[in-house]
Amino acid sequence: MLININLFIGFALNLAVALLIVRGIYYPSKPNKNYVVTFMAFNTLIFFVMSLLTSIELSIGAGFGLFAIFSILRYRTDPMPPRDMTYLFILIGLPIINATLNNGVGWLTLVLINIAVIGVLYALEPGWGFQYEESTRITYDRIELIREDDRELLLADLRERTGLPITRVEIGRLDFLPPL
Repeated sequence: MLININLFIGFALNLAVALLIVRGIYYPSKPNKNYVVTFMAFNTLIFFVMSLLTSIELSIGAGFGLFAIFSILRYRTDPMPPRDMTYLFILIGLPIINATLNNGVGWLTLVLINIAVIGVLYALEPGWGFQYEESTRITYDRIELIREDDRELLLADLRERTGLPITRVEIGRLDFLPPL
């Protein structure tokens, strides 16, 4: 039995890059463990599937078909915030690149692509000049505070009731109850 050492070197590189992205960039800025297992499992599985597909001379179209199946799964599950969906897409795309480049383009190209992706993600995360706001939809019951004149009172009430540092509010939909 012949062991393909390049496969395991490629896997080690892919795993190291995925861990660096998830643990070093994603998790510190949003310490939410909900998607960590998903990110790492998808990344690992896709790397090995793509490595096997490229090693048995199947077309890359089959790999993209697999990618399409995973994309469809997104529409059948609970909604994922755009930031988390972006990380999922990156952690699905990287093993496809790593597995296909592993079979002939060269290690230097592979390493430089991974460094470029890590660099862009690191630069885009908060702390490098980009300010992000999180938003939450709520149903609010103090209708008397929704007037423009009472904006500061509304913000103060929301801060007090939620314990969050709320900086702005948008009223999206009003639903006045009919009189009894």
